[in-house]
Amino acid sequence: MTRSTHDFTRHELEVVRAHRTPASVQRFLRGLHYNWEEDGKSCMSFRSVVRRRRAHCLEAAITAAVILEQYGYPPLVASMESQDKIDHVIFVFEKDGRLGAVARSRDLGLHGRHPVFRTVRDLVMSYFDPYVDKTARITGYALADLRDLGEYDWRLSDKNVWKVERYLQEIPHRAIRSSDARYEKWRKRYIEFRKQNPDRQLDYFPDRHRWML
Repeated sequence: MTRSTHDFTRHELEVVRAHRTPASVQRFLRGLHYNWEEDGKSCMSFRSVVRRRRAHCLEAAITAAVILEQYGYPPLVASMESQDKIDHVIFVFEKDGRLGAVARSRDLGLHGRHPVFRTVRDLVMSYFDPYVDKTARITGYALADLRDLGEYDWRLSDKNVWKVERYLQEIPHRAIRSSDARYEKWRKRYIEFRKQNPDRQLDYFPDRHRWML
């Protein structure tokens, strides 16, 4: 169930009150360290993310869901499957009938999106090109409402919330059919760019104006 403000610690409540919009939450997540899971795999709740100041994509989506739920946004997340089994999860929100996203990743191109997309598929496909590297390619997606987990405490648990990860892995995903030529174009571009710029963020995509960083 949605948490009352009484359930948050003082610091957690300060974070919630300081970030009332998707754009503000995106900036908050951008300011966190990326969770490379150097201390072992994790699936942290909002509480643990705020405490440890780091998050990977699923942890960031959970964090966005908890914060923005306090302002009337349903806790919706989209799971994207990849052919290399390295999936991505984003928080999905609606504004004026259009969809956007809040997200965290190692790559800027997989962060948030401004609310300009008509459908979940359109939103997911905005991640297709920047998702491509040597092995990655989006092959499917699913939209999930974390409230479907019932009484399970994915919001403020001090423990890893593995049930969220399992839930997203188990729900049916819709297949995405995409052009092999499109995939090979961006894969070749990625390989060439990495040879010249091993440490630089990918910045050559034409639709960056839709990104919410």
